[in-house]
Amino acid sequence: MNKVFSDASSALDGLLFDGMMIAAGGFGLCGIPELLLQAIKENGAKKLTFASNNAGVDDFGIGILLQTRQVDKMISSYVGENAEFMRQYLSGELSLEFTPQGTLAERMRAGGCGIPAFYTQTGVGTVIAEGKEHKDFDGRTYIMENAIVADLSIVKAWKADPTGNAIFRKTARNFNPPAAMCGKVCVMEVEQIVDPDELSGDSIHLPGIYVHRLIQGEHEKRIEQRTVRNA
Repeated sequence: MNKVFSDASSALDGLLFDGMMIAAGGFGLCGIPELLLQAIKENGAKKLTFASNNAGVDDFGIGILLQTRQVDKMISSYVGENAEFMRQYLSGELSLEFTPQGTLAERMRAGGCGIPAFYTQTGVGTVIAEGKEHKDFDGRTYIMENAIVADLSIVKAWKADPTGNAIFRKTARNFNPPAAMCGKVCVMEVEQIVDPDELSGDSIHLPGIYVHRLIQGEHEKRIEQRTVRNA
């Protein structure tokens, strides 16, 4: 089966619909599937739920979909750096499910592994635990978190072979592998598509079995917050 598509729009063809849940990789502005996000914007699908560590910034990442009011709900850990996110949330236009970063990653991983739920101490005694099942193990209280199974996963890798075996570079590894795992369909954009024999089996971060479609494209290298000191 050919997994390589010519561009983001064709790779998403037939996959997008109103009201769907999308799991997106990325951390800050690192490892964001920017080409696929732009294609989703152009498609116009709305009432979307995004499971993602954050929402990028106002003009990049998921932030571009907030500008067009295509997102109804975010399942996120960090919501700073995005004024439009803050405005929509505070005005009641956007629903937000706060999830600690480790819990979010594990909810995605669990969804990809067929684990429906798990217990964690993270969030016990906070607003995170409200309305969730509590259970004691060995004298400690845990809360139950449900796995995330998304209709679609969109991720960004550094290198991949045509079957989708992928390597993520440095910080871009972040949420991309678990996000890729939890989608019923995974579409991946990649900086370089290489011959299969160029990738060592021991170096693979994400097996191609999780990837259904992929594209190669040009990507920006943005820095979310640049801090310098005087010489």
